[in-house]
Amino acid sequence: MTGPLPAPFRTADVHLPDPYPLYRRYREADPVHWAGDGWYLFRHDDVAHVLTSRRYGRGALPARLPQECPHLRRTTANWMVFMDPPEHTRVRALVAKSFTPRIVRELRPRVRRLATDLVAELGAKATEDATADLVGGFAAPLPILVISELLGVPREDRPWFRAQAVDLQQATSSRVARRADAFAVADAAARELDAYFRAELARRRARKEGFGPDLIGAMLRAEEELPLGEDALVGTCIHLLTAGHETTTNLLAKGLLALFAHPDQLAVLRERPELMPGAVEELVRYDSPVQMISRWAREDDRIDGRAIPRGAKVTLVLGAANRDPGHFPDPDRLDVHRDARRHSGFGMGIHYCVGAPLARVEAEIGLSELLRGLPGLAPADGEAVRYAEDLVFHGPERMMVRIHA
Repeated sequence: MTGPLPAPFRTADVHLPDPYPLYRRYREADPVHWAGDGWYLFRHDDVAHVLTSRRYGRGALPARLPQECPHLRRTTANWMVFMDPPEHTRVRALVAKSFTPRIVRELRPRVRRLATDLVAELGAKATEDATADLVGGFAAPLPILVISELLGVPREDRPWFRAQAVDLQQATSSRVARRADAFAVADAAARELDAYFRAELARRRARKEGFGPDLIGAMLRAEEELPLGEDALVGTCIHLLTAGHETTTNLLAKGLLALFAHPDQLAVLRERPELMPGAVEELVRYDSPVQMISRWAREDDRIDGRAIPRGAKVTLVLGAANRDPGHFPDPDRLDVHRDARRHSGFGMGIHYCVGAPLARVEAEIGLSELLRGLPGLAPADGEAVRYAEDLVFHGPERMMVRIHA
């Protein structure tokens, strides 16, 4: 430990570009930490215990949202990430029938085509000093294009979808500096997306040729056997759209940042691109796109001798768990040869990320195409990376890179 711990833990105290030194201090000195309004867990074993135990539940987000946000409350009430069984089981079954490994596998050529096109556009848009914003030019558009293709959203609607998804993210309580009208902005985005998907579902049901081969069509077919209602279908579409882009954007941007900071590992992947699938797991572990998630105790529990009463909020610091030396030797070192599959970056238990296979494919192909198509790619000189003011969905909102050597 390098000094006295600030008490209690506050997200405002975290240095967004590098939260790991502070995490390490808590993990070593007070790994089951009471912060006044809830518990924070920093060790891998404790995080895994909560994620896999039926003693803890997700808790309903809508009950904690302002009453004047009816659209936001209805939308998030139908997100499986905020559900507990049996509702969670039914909605996840619907998505699992639609979001199969075959669908993801068949999507690979389209992901590669989209990534290749974006890499070419990024190079063409570089300014006179050969710099460009990697987030705006690649890391943000790639996931929204992919999830839009998967859902069957028309290409011309995709910039609008990106804007709505960003506005919806304003509702997260993790933002260090929330704008004054954040909930109003998020509620308006929820209203617009709700109307869009209700119209889309109605249009598809009216089509004589069937539901189509995409994910919405697959969910409509599955819903005939497992009816959940219009609200659940619409909420799931919005959930897949929003959850499917923000985290992968952060994985792509932070993955490249980590490789820039470890040029020896970057050189390995340039020479041996077949290592990229395993490297993606290590990149998720090393700098998790989602840093924290919360659970609520459904019954009394004890963790490391500390009493966790029923009803208590427990925040699981995934970023700290993934740097726990008890599970990952020399955890602050990036090693693309490491077997990092035990990381908690995609969660564990019944809420394990249903979109993890797609996120892996997007990161593997996206980073591979960046390194292949832009061999001189490097950080822009004198340009600081600007992080979004969000510690949960954690990553850069602007990251300037040099395109040519």
